[in-house]
Amino acid sequence: MIWDVLNIIGTIAFALSGVIVAMEEDYDLIGVYILGLVTAFGGGAIRNLLIGVPVSNLWAQGSLFTIAIIAMSLAFFLPKLWVNHWKKTGIFFDSLGLAAFSIQGAIYASNMEHPLSAVLVAAALTGTGGGMIRDILARRKPLLLQKEIYIAWTMLAGLGIGLNIVTGTVGTLLLFLLIVLLRMLSVHYQWTLPRRKVTVNK
Repeated sequence: MIWDVLNIIGTIAFALSGVIVAMEEDYDLIGVYILGLVTAFGGGAIRNLLIGVPVSNLWAQGSLFTIAIIAMSLAFFLPKLWVNHWKKTGIFFDSLGLAAFSIQGAIYASNMEHPLSAVLVAAALTGTGGGMIRDILARRKPLLLQKEIYIAWTMLAGLGIGLNIVTGTVGTLLLFLLIVLLRMLSVHYQWTLPRRKVTVNK
């Protein structure tokens, strides 16, 4: 039950983030739905392709699609009720989605007995793939390529699950809370990964 709730929160959060971008880019209603659905389910589709899970499994999540469409419809037709609130809490809900989906992706790959490298990739792409597709379609620089730490926190899910450090419901929930906390702290304190710029002499 707890995991189902987290999955719903993640789906709604990512769908709404797609709606925000679509409305900022002045997309019409169909564009809003497409960008929202891609953000919410794109990461799972990419994960399934890479680790050998039939992509058609996504269509078994009919209830989540319904929830996402309802959330997007309310967001589009009643923006004044939530846009300002979203600006204050959007990072928090995005963190919930990132944590929930990265752990879900790691568990998928681990249950299929894939190597650690595949578990890491599954965690990263499930957690960030939808947002990456959203930003590319909207012609924006993907969030995972910007200065702030984003995709790195999904590695914790991959390592924890892939190395069997995290097991059971309690362990999974603790991992979930850790990723959410670190994501929030990295935004608040503006943590960044090491970077280096190289100038090529012509």
